[in-house]
Amino acid sequence: MYREVTMEEIKEVVLLWLGHSSKKRIAAQLGVDVKSVRRYVRAAYTVGLRVGVDTAPLSDAVIAAILKEIRPAVIRERGAAWARCEQQRVQIVKWLKDDVGLMKCQRLLTRQGVQIPYGTLYRFAVRELGFGGTAPTVPVADGEPGKELQVDTGWMTLLEPDESGRRRRFKAFIFTPNVSRYRFVYPVFCERTAEAIEACEAAWEFYGGMFTVLIPDNTKAIVQRADPLEPLIQRTFLEYAQARGFHIDTARVRKPKDKAYASYCTS
Repeated sequence: MYREVTMEEIKEVVLLWLGHSSKKRIAAQLGVDVKSVRRYVRAAYTVGLRVGVDTAPLSDAVIAAILKEIRPAVIRERGAAWARCEQQRVQIVKWLKDDVGLMKCQRLLTRQGVQIPYGTLYRFAVRELGFGGTAPTVPVADGEPGKELQVDTGWMTLLEPDESGRRRRFKAFIFTPNVSRYRFVYPVFCERTAEAIEACEAAWEFYGGMFTVLIPDNTKAIVQRADPLEPLIQRTFLEYAQARGFHIDTARVRKPKDKAYASYCTS
């Protein structure tokens, strides 16, 4: 990424250089990095300008020639490694479709006797195969107000020291409605089923009613065994849910992106 360089800036640097100013003084006077000044002067010298000889005002053609020297067109010829990528295109495409990592693709090619530097393979995959592109964004439907309530657990901060000087750390059940994101936090010292039921009761009172679906994040206080299709819910909590009339829909394990991002208030 280049900083924008104007012809006026180059002309000022070159004119001061032709007037016997030092490079450091030019940089300080114009607020230009001294490395840039050196680069401009080197380019001016390359196109034939000399201190004490060329003192006439510089033409746009000369400045354009200096600018061309400063930022020459970069032409990267594709060599034998790129040609080997082309020869292995079908195989590389197949591996990438099978979710094989690019570094593993390189190792697999090496095992087959095809030596390709990783840098070349990466550039080929990006430019020719669309590797590394951003996945399309899929909007997440939040559902209806009052229907789904997420519940997570997590460690909170330390309390003030007690009489013995000990600082206790506590947990909390964190409730977040899918639509409003108006969060309710219920602190506990133990993460057990009894505390989970107690926290739910406090949440119903806070929200002024029950939600239809509770989405727990696989805490052992509610979910005895996590499973994508047939999770095993703690019996006591299941009986509580049935008595209260709400359903339990557990979140997938280690899939935080299942839950939509949104701003919320904390209570």
